[in-house]
Order: sequence, then C-alpha cells, then structure tokens
Amino acid sequence: MTPFNCRHCGAPLTQSFCDLGPQPASNSFIKPENAARPEPFYALNVFVCGTCFLVQLPEHKDADQIFTDDYVYFSSFSDSWLAHAKAYCAMAVERFALGSASQVIEIASNDGYLLQYFTQLGVPVLGIEPAANVAAAAETKGVPTMVRFFGRSLARELAAEGRTADLLLGNNVLAHVPDINDFVAGMKIALKPDGTITMEFPHLARLIEGIQFDTIYHEHYSYLSLTAVNRIFDHHGLAILDVDELPTHGGSLRIYAQHRERTPERASRLAEVLAREQAAGLAGIAGYADFEPRVREVKRALLAFLIDAKRKGKRIAAYGAAAKGNTLLNYCGIRTDFVDFVVDRNPAKQGRLLPGTRIPVRHPDAIAEARPDYVLILPWNIRDEIVAALGIIRTW
Repeated sequence: MTPFNCRHCGAPLTQSFCDLGPQPASNSFIKPENAARPEPFYALNVFVCGTCFLVQLPEHKDADQIFTDDYVYFSSFSDSWLAHAKAYCAMAVERFALGSASQVIEIASNDGYLLQYFTQLGVPVLGIEPAANVAAAAETKGVPTMVRFFGRSLARELAAEGRTADLLLGNNVLAHVPDINDFVAGMKIALKPDGTITMEFPHLARLIEGIQFDTIYHEHYSYLSLTAVNRIFDHHGLAILDVDELPTHGGSLRIYAQHRERTPERASRLAEVLAREQAAGLAGIAGYADFEPRVREVKRALLAFLIDAKRKGKRIAAYGAAAKGNTLLNYCGIRTDFVDFVVDRNPAKQGRLLPGTRIPVRHPDAIAEARPDYVLILPWNIRDEIVAALGIIRTW
C-alpha cells in the first residue's frame, strides 16, 4: 500500500476509517456518445489521522480535474437550500451590521445561489468559484465572480487590491480543498482585522451516527469534526468563537471565526460540541473503529430489499442524480438491473448517464410517465422537498 501523510499535520496515515472500493468521480457524468469508452476509477478509502484526528481521503484526483468547465453541480436547483441561504444572509446582515460600505466574499460561490440575496440587500459581494460554467451562471444573477481556486496566492492578490472581507464565508467548501493548510491560511490573509469568517460543513459526528457513508466521494477530501477544525484554525492564527448546529446535509456545523489576536470571547456552545465529540471518541482512534462494519450492513439491507422487489416484478426509479447517490449505487453495485432510470431537475445532468453505473438521467416528468412501483430517493438530505414534489405518485 502506498503511504500517505495527513494533509494538516503531516503524520503518516495508517488507520482506515471506511473503504468503499474503487469508484469513479461522483460528478463526472457520462455523455451517451461516450458510453462505450473506458472510465477511470479511483480508490475511495478514507483514513483518520492518529495525531490530529482529521478524517481524510488521499488526493487521487486533482481538484482542477474535478471542478472543470463541465461541472454539473448547481446549488440553485434545491429550493430548501435557497431558503437556507436567504435566511443566512438576513441573519448575517443584522448580526455583523453589514451595509453598502461592507465587503462580503464567498469562497466556492457556485451559481450565485447565496450572494444574490446579499446583493438584493445592498451589500457589495464577490464570489470566488473555480468552475467557469457555474461562475457564468452567477454572473447572470448580477453576482461578480472570479474563476479561481482560493488559497494564499489569491488572498494576497485580494489584500494587495484592498479587497479584504468584512464577512468571508464558505458553505460546503472546507471539505473540498486538498490543501487545507493553504486554504485556511489564505482566509486569514483575506480577512479584515475586525472581520468574521463563517464556514458550514457536514459534521463528522452526524456522518458516523447516521452511517452517512454516501457523503464520501472524491470531491470531499476531508470529513470534519469541530475537534479537527478547531486545531487547524488555531494553527493558522484564527480563533473559532461560536458554532451553530444545523440540520442541512444530514447535520452540519456553522463556525464563526476571527483573528486570534483579537482574543474574541468564545461561546459556551463551542465547548459543548467539543465535549460531545470527546465523549463520542472522536479525539481518539477508538471512536472510528466500528464504522465500516455498519456501512456493510446498510449495503446488505438495501440489496436485500431491491432483490426482493425485482423478484416480485416491481419497477424501481430513483430521484436525484446527486454525488452521494453515485457513491451509494457504485458501492452497492446497483445498475439498470435494479434501477431503470434516475430523474433530476438539473438540465446539465439530464440526458447523461451516471458515472460507473451508467443509469440514464431523465427529466422529473419521467416518473409520472413510467409510474414505477418504488422511487429510491438518493439525496435523502432534502427528502421532504422531494416527497412534496412527487405527490402525483399517490394517484397510482
């Protein structure tokens, strides 16, 4: 086995957390004309560092090969996520007294799903997004967007131009960066002396508790506990002063951070979450040992259900061509012998094939046309939104 080292502290990685076998990149959808071409698979084996307890995936595929000009994830296709973003903006304007003289910068701003609401409130914004096609969608919303990866280099450019942030934010990006030290160090450079950082990321404790192994894929280089993130931020001169526990993405954290030299007062909630992680064993190797056996049991149970349904002649479709769904389907070996097709609201995915499994992606109207006996919801984190959209199923 090739030795790997922790992307934060550099210690050797020897403890596997969860091995999901070789898989394709989860957002590399296949065009029909390329269906007969070979497809690269990469190891999907996650490790936990025995020194700083950062759970991480070794970098098997470069970030610039994932976040390409053909990237298919657009945040605005989830109504519940848009509502979450709008509520955040209203909260931030009030909490941080943002106005026309402020500067808000979002890292991994995607299609302008969030910054559009700051613009509507009269707050100047700048988006940073590496996928050019997604950034172009943000520009059509009136959100100025730089097509760049964020790190120390870009942060120094912004600082030299006087474009540092009163509020520097990132939602579901901290897990996506292969060089987490360069990223966090860049945030310190790009933040005004009295500015605030907020970062949202899926909480590792909820991943373990809910056996959310399908949230593991090659775009997610890190799986984050507050214990690990607190250590990384402190190493780079940033102090986490508060944390919110959120229901999004199966259970997330939103951290609030400032320059450590400001000696900000830390909220009691921070100590409470850290204490719960300690009690759950996340500050020691033992807390990670039994996850993979539980993952295997979920796989067996899902396959048992699908096999039974197909033997009874049932038709099965899936909803949501999400990255997490591709991890689930590839790990369990579920192809068109079980699932006839998957539907998705995103036109960029429609007409393509899922990576690995080659299940065709169709418009949501295909559900009403085919009238399947079962619909397998792949993005379970927005289950309620999907169930409401599929009310027509009750007619049959």
